[in-house]
Amino acid sequence: MRRGITMADTTQTQASAARRIWTPGAWGFTGGLLVLIALLDWPEFLPTLLFTGNALAHTAPFIAFAVMAVAYLKASGAETLLARAFEGAPARMIVMAALLGGLSPFCSCEVIPFIAALLAVGAPLGAVMAFWLASPLMDPAMFAITSGTLGFDFALAKTLAAVSIGMMGGFAVMAMSQTALFTDPLREQLAVGGCCGAQKPFSGTPVWAFWKDSARRATFNDTALTNALFLIKWLTLAYVVEAIMLTYVPAEMIAGVLGGEGLMPILLGALVGAPAYLNGYAAVPLVDALLAQGMTQGAAMSFVIAGGVSCIPAAIAVWALVKPRVFAAYLGFALIGAMLAGIAWQAVA
Repeated sequence: MRRGITMADTTQTQASAARRIWTPGAWGFTGGLLVLIALLDWPEFLPTLLFTGNALAHTAPFIAFAVMAVAYLKASGAETLLARAFEGAPARMIVMAALLGGLSPFCSCEVIPFIAALLAVGAPLGAVMAFWLASPLMDPAMFAITSGTLGFDFALAKTLAAVSIGMMGGFAVMAMSQTALFTDPLREQLAVGGCCGAQKPFSGTPVWAFWKDSARRATFNDTALTNALFLIKWLTLAYVVEAIMLTYVPAEMIAGVLGGEGLMPILLGALVGAPAYLNGYAAVPLVDALLAQGMTQGAAMSFVIAGGVSCIPAAIAVWALVKPRVFAAYLGFALIGAMLAGIAWQAVA
């Protein structure tokens, strides 16, 4: 239970309220797009609704699985397992941090206080970098959604890429830990608090039979509802965008830019991943539409990897804690990893 409300909490609450007042949000954008279609091209309005509804129905079993899995992990307190990645020899820490980063279902705001505390007490930056790179790329919910839309093989390949990129960045930081780039990496003051945060993040022991405790049952219900609404909200917007792209964006244009042979489509996929990225879930239908219009498999993989690591929530989690040069290295690892993942997936897909 939280013991008090800090000025940071108040500021975050006010900022959240301002966003609710001044920004339309995902539902607002979805409604606005549908209104535009109705006004400008009425014959396409019903097909767009049908496409969106059918896509949501197809994805519904994967949404349900993802929602239940994340709710169970949260209610049982499985986030406490995260701390075990940062114990032992540095090389072991990097491997475990990359594995847990690529599999854990926790958002960036939740890991900020945890990572801040670890950095403050001297945890190796290599292990932290491995976790940071892998964490935004894959989680159980994203794996389920990606499998349902892009296929199990693509989801598995993205998971392997997330873990591999985490280890690549982690071991690179460990090898260069004594260079000017990574010495004294932290900002002057680490803010250990966070928008989701308790004072001692990720402490305690998991309780797998959570249903025996009323508070944990409430956590399960709240988490399931919150994640279900989140996924439905963003996937609805994404499927409307997908329908619009398939209808109005010429396939020849996509194929001309992101299709064809060689490294250029993969590089372009990585470079456009960041500005075109909505979030990890909404990106899946977007990539599905791009693939249907001629995007290569390698460019698709580099797109989701580069966009996932550089998206705003993931980037803020790093920027808030380390100096700009370390943040630049984080983005550099992401871009290199995205290109390597794209090349590898293009070769086997």
